[in-house]
Amino acid sequence: MTTEATESPAPTAKALPTALTALRLGAAVLGGAAVAWIGLAAISTVDWPAYNSSNVLRALTTVGQVGAIAVLLVAVLLYRRRPDSTGLGRLLVDALAAIGMAGLVTVTLGMPLAATRLYLFGLSVDQQFRVEYLTRLTSSPQLQDMTYHGLPPFYPAGWFWLGGRFANLAGLPGWEAYKPWAVISIAAAAALATVLWNRMIGADRGIAVSLAVTVTVLSYAAPEPYAAVLILLGVALLPTMLHALRGPKGPPDTVRLSSTPWLATIVAGAFLGMCATFYTLYAGVFATTAALLALWLVVTGWPATTNAAVPGSVVRRNRGRLLGVYAVRLATMALVAIAVALLTWGPYLVARAQHRPASGGTYEHYLPEWGAQLPFPMLGPTILGVLALIGFIWIGWRFRDRTLALAFGTAVLAIYLVTLGSMAMTATGSTLLAFRLEPILTAILAAAGVLGVGALASWLVGRLGDLRFLIGTVAAIVAVATAQHIPSMLAGDINIAYSDTDGTGVRADKRPAGAQAYYPAVRAAIAEQTGRPDTDVVVLTADFDFLSIYPYWGFQGLTSHYANPLAEFDKRTTAIEQWATAMTPQEMIAHLDASPWRAPDVFLFRYSPDGYTLKLARDVYPNDPNVKRYTVAFNRAAFDGPPFTVTEIGPFILVVRR
Repeated sequence: MTTEATESPAPTAKALPTALTALRLGAAVLGGAAVAWIGLAAISTVDWPAYNSSNVLRALTTVGQVGAIAVLLVAVLLYRRRPDSTGLGRLLVDALAAIGMAGLVTVTLGMPLAATRLYLFGLSVDQQFRVEYLTRLTSSPQLQDMTYHGLPPFYPAGWFWLGGRFANLAGLPGWEAYKPWAVISIAAAAALATVLWNRMIGADRGIAVSLAVTVTVLSYAAPEPYAAVLILLGVALLPTMLHALRGPKGPPDTVRLSSTPWLATIVAGAFLGMCATFYTLYAGVFATTAALLALWLVVTGWPATTNAAVPGSVVRRNRGRLLGVYAVRLATMALVAIAVALLTWGPYLVARAQHRPASGGTYEHYLPEWGAQLPFPMLGPTILGVLALIGFIWIGWRFRDRTLALAFGTAVLAIYLVTLGSMAMTATGSTLLAFRLEPILTAILAAAGVLGVGALASWLVGRLGDLRFLIGTVAAIVAVATAQHIPSMLAGDINIAYSDTDGTGVRADKRPAGAQAYYPAVRAAIAEQTGRPDTDVVVLTADFDFLSIYPYWGFQGLTSHYANPLAEFDKRTTAIEQWATAMTPQEMIAHLDASPWRAPDVFLFRYSPDGYTLKLARDVYPNDPNVKRYTVAFNRAAFDGPPFTVTEIGPFILVVRR
């Protein structure tokens, strides 16, 4: 079924006009999104049992995965029957490939989550601030911080801003739109990546490579959907990045600026910029890859500029031209990336340039145990581990003579360099959070592994006869076996999606809801007592999933690791601790009026015999865990007066400043 990859796009793809290619890629995105939307809508029409109390959803997930892989097999067989077909035949192959890959994403994520409105990891820990971000950008298309009033965003807003527009279009609140938007965006990216691979190396190998990458992404990156999107597209665009820098193949002395593939350069730069608007760490990794590729091209081309038979002036001119061409291409890529990145980073950078006060942000202060070790997914005792090992061997074997091997190998090197750099930075009290790069490393090695298996299959066919049916059958079985194991790998995150209480106040597993069941009543009381919309109210609370569900502004964030530096997390914490010492309403009002930031309009406390309590968080990096939580208790007497209205709602004490 698989054979060794070729170095250039399929012959028919070369003849396609750029506009038609763009239409094909655009159709893949829309088609993938449509498949996911329709699939999720169909799944939602049935009252399913909870995943964590029944095996029904697990069984149906496997059935759906087999169906999706069967569609991909049909696309491969159609292509293998007429690999040089054009027109409708080629479009049909691409359509089936995009539908099958998007269907695989939809059923793998959508079916296990069929009975819950929440996405993987529910509304817990990291997912709290992600859902809060989407809720914020659903309330308004203006770029704003997820928590703090009046601040530009610090965390990349790209995926969340698009998600907000999806939520508006679908008529869903942000928290409820998170799951479908996550599945739809991943499905659309998988469909697009599949068509890109088909165009580069033919549909038979392209579908196989894309399937390996998609399965890897679903296994390891699905809880962070914005990262999953970048991995799917990034692995497919690595050859484009190399082509943009190298230009048409030829001797180094033929390198000319006029031969620069500007479209590929712009596409590569736009992707780097997209990474910066989605996930800054990935932008750094892919930018490092581009720089290493340019360095490799200069180093390998340098000897050819030296020739004893030509004058020294000519040698210097050749060297200057070589350096200049690659520098211009890399710089152009960087300029495009910066222009795209400024769409979301611009407001924050302007604020910092105006010397706005900034402190307390500790986003880089996290080093789990696996972040202190180099990742070696190729040594894992799994199918994906074996595939990654084959890919690692194939890259080392073909690094010098294969475009894909060079692109993959350079990206692998970039990941390890960034990881080592992150570990070295721990000596300065910081990190690069490089432990989050293991999914993309595994995806790259899995893609290379498919090409390595293809090379091995070609060798076997050449020596043992036509084994293509056997090879294809084994490949299909391995694909199904790997795909059906994904829900087991995500079981913990899936179970949390069922055990967390959602925005309607219910748990999807039908068990008694948590304190979040009182949120609708709390919101109604706030609206009645303030007379303001949610987006004009600042709330001080330690129940941060309240801010995930409703677009209130928060006075303080979840932890300093997710806090905007412009918010001065540390100083706000000090102010809250000082407020807790107030003994009378007059003292409390004086504290609030003296706040350099917009003071809370609402306090949402928990009741305790010691007073009204609030949990705060302190960064204790380099310890692991890196957060220490502690409780402060406010005196009841500080709110016992005309300036405040106190309402007891379930376990909550709601205090509204009149």
